[in-house]
Amino acid sequence: MIAIIQYNAGNIKSVENAIMRLGYDCMITDNKQAIQKADKVIFPGVGEASSAMQYLKERDLDKLIVSLKQPVLGICLGLQLMCKHSEENNTDCLGIFDLQVRKFPPKDKVPHLGWNNFSNLNNSIFQDIKTADDVYYIHSYYAETGQYTTATCDYIVSFSAALQKGNFYATQFHPEKSASIGEQILNNFLKIQL
Repeated sequence: MIAIIQYNAGNIKSVENAIMRLGYDCMITDNKQAIQKADKVIFPGVGEASSAMQYLKERDLDKLIVSLKQPVLGICLGLQLMCKHSEENNTDCLGIFDLQVRKFPPKDKVPHLGWNNFSNLNNSIFQDIKTADDVYYIHSYYAETGQYTTATCDYIVSFSAALQKGNFYATQFHPEKSASIGEQILNNFLKIQL
């Protein structure tokens, strides 16, 4: 069973639909026992960092997420909340990745919205994926690059398009909105065996 963490962030139904299209059973839940027992956990999100962290803390999901041992995939806001700190409302996050989340400088159009590629792919979830492949982004904040960066994207600055540390994986782009490329990335994640 795949658990999709329910919290006050959008885009959860499209993640559920993408998982079901791949033939996997999944549930949307904030039940700690259900999340702990799941084979894989997806931490999606479209929303604002401080209110999302507040929701997680009120339910002790912040402590639960960092303790998970099965493969966990953070998506968009999920990736940002897995970092140490976000400039969005000066928010302390989960700290899985020792990285800062910063706001794009107002140089080009913000948010970064639409299709873009990535480079420096270095992660099992990118099996059969090419640097030239495009994926879908929508975000005004980005995670800096660092030792956990497994793909980068250039938009105003170079940022982490994907991260990994142990069983924790994360993408700034939305695989569930990225057509066949995103479907392949999700399928690669769901096949991970630890």
